[in-house]
Amino acid sequence: MRRIALLSDTHGHLDDRLIDLIGVCDEIWHAGDIGSCAVTDRLMQIRPLRAVCGNIDGADLRLQFPQILRFNCEEVDVLLTHIGGYPGNYNQHLLPLLRGNPPKLFISGHSHILKVIFDPKFQMLHINPGAAGQHGFHVMRTIVRFTIDGDQIKNLEVVELGKRGSSTTETGGTPL
Repeated sequence: MRRIALLSDTHGHLDDRLIDLIGVCDEIWHAGDIGSCAVTDRLMQIRPLRAVCGNIDGADLRLQFPQILRFNCEEVDVLLTHIGGYPGNYNQHLLPLLRGNPPKLFISGHSHILKVIFDPKFQMLHINPGAAGQHGFHVMRTIVRFTIDGDQIKNLEVVELGKRGSSTTETGGTPL
């Protein structure tokens, strides 16, 4: 069983609340727009990190992290990318991969919009954790935590980190 902290679009920002929330997990997954190596360096000090680069990430991050990462966690096939789209509107470059061999869990960032959607066409769960950073148009900063137990994805919760531009943070998570 693995407890996962999923975040995206930090744009170079990590706050203490985020550090506390991901520290209780077994792994951290970052869906791109990291913003600086300082972010990934700090995350790797906390827990093992799997990450992809995003469209704002510079050459230093692009050399460390791929645009697409596919791996197994327990018995779940995971595809992680930054600009992936969502059910019914996937990135055209990913469609051949999805049609040929869809993962069980498809994760993307980029939109800053939190989404958790099951796609019946590809029989996969799509998660976009929203944005954990301060830069962007989103109102509430969010991450997602969940458990992978064998071939099951369960105990998914959305955690609100507080409004963008505010140092005030909310407490707790919202189970889905």
